[in-house]
Amino acid sequence: MSHDKLFIPGPVEVSEKTWAAFRRPMMGHRSEAFRALYRSVHPRLQTLFGTKQPVFLSTSSAWGVMEAAIRNLVSRRVLNCMCGAFSDKWLDVSRRCGKEAEPLQVDWSKHIDPAALDEKLATGDFDAVTLIHNETSTGVMNPVAEICAVAKKYPDVVLIVDSVSSFSAVPIPMDDLGIDVLLTGSQKALALPPGFSLFSVSEKGFARAGKQKDRGYYFDFLEFKKNQEDDMTPTTPSIAHIHALDSKLDDIFAEGLTNRYERHAKTNALVHDWVRDRGFDFFAQKDYRSKTLTCVRNTRGIDVPKLARNLREKHHLVIDPGYGKIKGETFRLSNMGDETEETVAHLLNCLDDVLQ
Repeated sequence: MSHDKLFIPGPVEVSEKTWAAFRRPMMGHRSEAFRALYRSVHPRLQTLFGTKQPVFLSTSSAWGVMEAAIRNLVSRRVLNCMCGAFSDKWLDVSRRCGKEAEPLQVDWSKHIDPAALDEKLATGDFDAVTLIHNETSTGVMNPVAEICAVAKKYPDVVLIVDSVSSFSAVPIPMDDLGIDVLLTGSQKALALPPGFSLFSVSEKGFARAGKQKDRGYYFDFLEFKKNQEDDMTPTTPSIAHIHALDSKLDDIFAEGLTNRYERHAKTNALVHDWVRDRGFDFFAQKDYRSKTLTCVRNTRGIDVPKLARNLREKHHLVIDPGYGKIKGETFRLSNMGDETEETVAHLLNCLDDVLQ
């Protein structure tokens, strides 16, 4: 069967090397072999997260940890920063968890304004903030450093940051920024199969969690902390994912973090040049555009589903024809994960072929 290669913003293409690691022989999750595997990945994950805190492995999509952060850390009221489909969803999740929640809403093409956040937090009404660093639906990358600087002014507020489609492609130094929960998923820039997530929690986050009476069990941050101290997970994990993660970390650190960040910047720039040269525009505003994907505004009025269909049928490449309410008005091109200047150039050449 022919293979259709993914250039969608997740899941992204998974390399044969990673799949080979995923298929390594099974082991007992309470064995010394598993402890050794966790000890192998943990310090390298701390480097990637930019933290001295423990890093946890969750057999769930990132939404599991996003919900967990609400259950573990929100005591009074949460402010959900909303600028796209996924960040908008966090308000609904917060309320379904029984929490009082309020939106800090901007239009989908816009970024979260640190000054607006400051104004909201100055009321004293909130003890938690949620932020999606890189809004995958719109290609907007929020100014995380500026937002974190605002949050630091309010020591009673915990900051929860989703870095699902930016983690490992751009630096996000958790401790320096003062993030209380930093979470990500496996299927984006890490280029692992979906169904797994990683996260870290600050000391302030653990202190808040310790006061919560309805944390549940599966996603109880204190259970994760207790088990990680013994190089374990609270429940049976996807061991295959951890094998694949171990292999991927080998690749990441062999390449070097600086080189990895630069590679994503270069491949992203290639896509941006193509967008400009072909008469399209960007959905996100200048200076707030993602480094891992591009949300292209369909200013030429082309038939986006037809473009995606022809690209798949002729060249076996898959792109995304827009998400949610901007489907067809936009399309999304991913450059995250293992992609290189050569592979992204091939995608763009094939797009030119089917645009003619």
